[in-house]
Amino acid sequence: MKHISSPHNAIIRHGEQLQRKSKARKKESMFMIEGQREIKLAAAGGWELIHVLVCGDILLGNSDFEAQTVRQQLNLKNQVEIISVSPEVYEKLAYRSGTEGCIAFAKAQPHDLNQLQLSDNPLILIAESPEKPGNLGALLRTADAANVDALILAQPTVDLYNPNVIRSSVGCVFTVDIGVASTEDVIAFLAQQQIDLYAATLQTSTRYDLMDYQGATAIAVGTEATGLSTSMRAAARENILIPMSGSIDSMNVSVSAAIMLFEAKRQRDFQ
Repeated sequence: MKHISSPHNAIIRHGEQLQRKSKARKKESMFMIEGQREIKLAAAGGWELIHVLVCGDILLGNSDFEAQTVRQQLNLKNQVEIISVSPEVYEKLAYRSGTEGCIAFAKAQPHDLNQLQLSDNPLILIAESPEKPGNLGALLRTADAANVDALILAQPTVDLYNPNVIRSSVGCVFTVDIGVASTEDVIAFLAQQQIDLYAATLQTSTRYDLMDYQGATAIAVGTEATGLSTSMRAAARENILIPMSGSIDSMNVSVSAAIMLFEAKRQRDFQ
């Protein structure tokens, strides 16, 4: 098993580039995953892992360990290379603290709409132009909790593989079927698949709980600052809103998405 004790090692420098620069991640179709839970979810979801860097002192409480021990603990395939690193090297590469001493190099996946695995009666969450990694991560957690068929990102401005997205999603980026496309292509895809679109917006809207989501349904949410585009609203079967009783007229986008998705699930449970 290879051991790296120098922070100037080429693998470590490569990892730093992937952690810090979206351009590097997109160019190489690679990204980094930190933490036991996240790596296990990626492995279980069939994502291709190249190397896993392990600081034995942190992960196992022992710097003298066998690669097979790590494979068993993280449920890794035999072809994944395990590399031991010193605590100093690990701390240099780790994007956040408390990640349990393991970091993986992973291959990105394509997210074409035509590759989504939809059920006969799909429930889809659409996030248009998400721009904050934390919000996208929270939307992924919501999508996982609601067990939607897919989360579609329309015109995203944030990198799906940003370390903060992976962290805030607690690994749900690996459990949710994700599509990425322009707003126009998303609208065309929904029409082709005969999926009704409901747009969460304040403009000319009906209460969300008065709608029927028992058929093939997509619920679209926009940014907290600007909401959904005119194109998305115009394509919707209905514009919907959550009635609010306080002093503000909006809430966190992932909270709004959760309220509407679970109403759809409630209706479907009583079909």
